Amino acid sequence: MKFLPIIICYLTLINLLAFLLMAIDKSKARHRKWRIAEKTLFLTAILGGSIGSILGMQLFRHKTKHTSFVIGMPCILICQILLVLLFLHFTNSALY
Repeated sequence: MKFLPIIICYLTLINLLAFLLMAIDKSKARHRKWRIAEKTLFLTAILGGSIGSILGMQLFRHKTKHTSFVIGMPCILICQILLVLLFLHFTNSALY
């Protein structure tokens, strides 16, 4: 079974979800309605949606004055990239 298409599909969906959550939360903020919890926004980023979260932050100008988001989201992305590189390094070296 090939896992790469499944992983690509998952990452596409989780990033789309993270992006949409930023859009929805911004809309709710404008209309002074019940908001999406910050921990939910961070959780979707941690689960693989960091790129969607960052794009949503920038496009909708949402949470861009919150230090925890401005620093946290890129840190999550960097950690995810490092984990992928580490995984690829060990899986490729195991093949030789």
